[in-house]
Amino acid sequence: MTPLAENSTVIAAVIGLGSMGLGMARSMKRAGLDVVGYDITPAAIDRFITEGGRGAATPAGAAKDADIVVSVVVNGAQTEAVLFGPEGVASTMKAGAVFISSATMDPAVARNLAQRVEALGLHYLDAPISGGAAKAALGELTIMASGSSRAFDRARPGLDAMAGKVYELGDAAGTGAAFKMINQLLAGVHIAAACEAITFAAKQGLDLDRVYEVITASAGNSWMFENRVPHVLAGDYTPLSSIEIFVKDLGIVQDMARSERYPAPLAAAALQMYLAAAGAGMGRDDDSSLARLYSKLSGAELPGSNKKAQSL
Repeated sequence: MTPLAENSTVIAAVIGLGSMGLGMARSMKRAGLDVVGYDITPAAIDRFITEGGRGAATPAGAAKDADIVVSVVVNGAQTEAVLFGPEGVASTMKAGAVFISSATMDPAVARNLAQRVEALGLHYLDAPISGGAAKAALGELTIMASGSSRAFDRARPGLDAMAGKVYELGDAAGTGAAFKMINQLLAGVHIAAACEAITFAAKQGLDLDRVYEVITASAGNSWMFENRVPHVLAGDYTPLSSIEIFVKDLGIVQDMARSERYPAPLAAAALQMYLAAAGAGMGRDDDSSLARLYSKLSGAELPGSNKKAQSL
């Protein structure tokens, strides 16, 4: 299989037009691809159409003529449904097309899905993403990808449009997923640590704006502290990445670690905090809501603590 001809119009289908998928669809459209979008929410499809994209009523309809199908859903189960469920894309994708799976999932699930897709004469690229909605909108995502050379060749126009950096991590599906889980272990622990630290600072009666200024210029800083603590300082827990995402992802980390008989106590402790926050009714709120949980446990006062959204 050769790469798509440079002078042909590449058709890409994006399944899932949430904050990440919409940005990815926009980036490919901006790069000159003919993009068809599908989402379970009709309003999301309508929004993309008003921007000049095309819409479809089903995943199968979106994928019918596509050279590239990008699945931007939450997990492995949803990815399987996109592929093989009612109106799934595997039923209409043309021979030689590539399926780019962007969901975070267990590497074993990615390997299984790849085998099933490739048995149909299609290509599968295991390609989880990092960077958030802002990077998706700019076409500057980090993509951790693994798959056959032919899958990469077929996916290249979409990858070039969506990503600032594509890491090619091997020829077998599952490797990209494994890299993403290492990232998620660190991200989940770092968010929990950032929320613990800023709420501890509040308990000490410190000026939180000054704490943020000092720590972001010091050795204790992390990308997550710098990115998430402003949500706490603003008292704004509008979800950009939700608590439930890390309930899922750190749960996968624990499953993987248990199967390898590998201890992961820091990830386990962080998972318990996300579970507690979800159980307290904050599952759909921003993951910086762990600070709210710490404040309720300790009596520390955070900005916006008198808002209704701050109550458990």
